[in-house]
Amino acid sequence: MKTHKDLDIWKLAIELVVKIYRNTKNFPKEEMYGLTSQLRRASVSVASNIAEGAARQSKEEFIRFVYYSLGSLSEIETQLIIANKIGYTKDEEYINDIEVLRRKILNFIKYLKSKSKK
Repeated sequence: MKTHKDLDIWKLAIELVVKIYRNTKNFPKEEMYGLTSQLRRASVSVASNIAEGAARQSKEEFIRFVYYSLGSLSEIETQLIIANKIGYTKDEEYINDIEVLRRKILNFIKYLKSKSKK
């Protein structure tokens, strides 16, 4: 790996940010400081934590930051469930993207852990 930009999980996280930003443009204006802001910040956090972790000194630190990104992904999922229940998004929107990214992040964590044991 050269930089975080070479990681598939980072690229997928960036795609998710773009989708979230585009979709939340259509949220009601009264949500600007509520769900809109929360979703945008959490989505940016996924990619940002992957990038920050990649720049850290040790594999253990990298793993910790990738776990942070996993936590932010769960926040997004929760916020999207709420947005769906109040009618701002469609049922299936983002579900697949989140599941794919979650699985890839977990596999990447396993990979990093296996490398740090050697």
